[in-house]
This record gives sequence, structure tokens and C-alpha cells, in this order.
Amino acid sequence: MINKLDNPVWYSLSESHQKFSIDYGDVKFYQPDYCPFGAFINTNRTAGPIDKYAELKDIFFVVGEKPSFFDKVILKNELVCLQMIIEKNIILQNNQDIIALNGKYEKELFDLVDLVQPGYFNSKTVMLGEYYGIFDNGKLVAVTGERMKMDGFTEVSAVVTHPDYTGKGFAKQLVAHTVKKIIGENKIPYLHVAERNSGAIKLYETLGFSTRRKISFWNFIKA
Repeated sequence: MINKLDNPVWYSLSESHQKFSIDYGDVKFYQPDYCPFGAFINTNRTAGPIDKYAELKDIFFVVGEKPSFFDKVILKNELVCLQMIIEKNIILQNNQDIIALNGKYEKELFDLVDLVQPGYFNSKTVMLGEYYGIFDNGKLVAVTGERMKMDGFTEVSAVVTHPDYTGKGFAKQLVAHTVKKIIGENKIPYLHVAERNSGAIKLYETLGFSTRRKISFWNFIKA
């Protein structure tokens, strides 16, 4: 079962997130308003579907092994990430009010993530899972939530703090809160972090995450 994490986009779109899928047979993509990710099970059949998806989304990622592609798209770069998992709740004193954001603070959520991590959070990404935040005097200053979901596993994502509020421990508290919720559903939390982001990796290791493997996010743009 853990091997499903070798192809997390594929299994999310085949299981819990099937309703958000554009299915090209051996290639699946999230509908572009939800998430810019795709995946495949047969590298010899990826080029045509990638071209089709490029008509819907100018910038997107294929996650996993390197796909084959035609000259209608350009491979901009390979983002190598660590895939990390945790199987126990994080023991951490919570001294902030953590607020559920879905249904009421979705614009604030989008604006904050787009400020800090532009390109990964789309207009309907919030519908993929639950998101939580910390406010300061009515201003949303830190968020974390859930993105990809499959049977047995949920991805912790959008671990974002406003640049004016870093170093206050907000990310730790929000990750701990999200992990507790996922484990409470008898699922294993996992996340992806760029291998060059040593500060975030150290934070996650401190919280109890361990690296399972490296995984590539192939960034394509429409030619």
C-alpha cells in the first residue's frame, strides 16, 4: 500500500479525488482549476495527453518519472522534492487559535498562498481538502491544509506563513493540527518539500517526519 506514494497524483485521481480528474487513459490530470498536477503509468503514451492538457493549462507539472513529450510543450525545469511521511501525532503545545478556512476565508487563503508560493494554488484548490489558518488582528498570517488524497494517505500542503510573521512557530502548530486531523481519519500524512529547502526539511524532521524518497515534479509550459 505504501508504494502508492511512488505515484501520488495517479492514485489520488484514481481514488479519493477521482471526481477532479481529467482521464486520458494511461495519463491523468487534475482539472486545471483545482491543481496543476498530472501523472501516468505508461511513459510511451504521455506525449499526446500532455499536448491536450497544455490547451487547458499553460503551466503545469507531471509528477514522478520523466514523461515523453512533443514540441508543443517546453520542459522548463525539474523540481526535485523529498517525499516525507509521519505516522504519529506531533506533541506540541498550541498557543494560537486555529481557524477552519473553508467556506468563509477562501479569498484570504488564496491570496496568502499566491503571495508566498505562486503557481501551486488555483481557484478551486481549497475544495480538495480542509485548510486551517492563524489570524493576527483579523489578518490571515499563516495557513496549512490538505491537497492530494488517496485511500490511506493525505498530503499536507500549503504550509505558508506571511513573510512578516515567520519565526513565530505558526507553521509548526498548523502542521501539527493538520497531521492530527489526518491521523484521526486513520490515514497517513505525507508532504513534498523541495530538496533545496533545507530550512523546511529541518522543521519537518524536528516535528517527526522522515524522508521516504525523492520525487520529481516536471514543470511544463505551453510552447
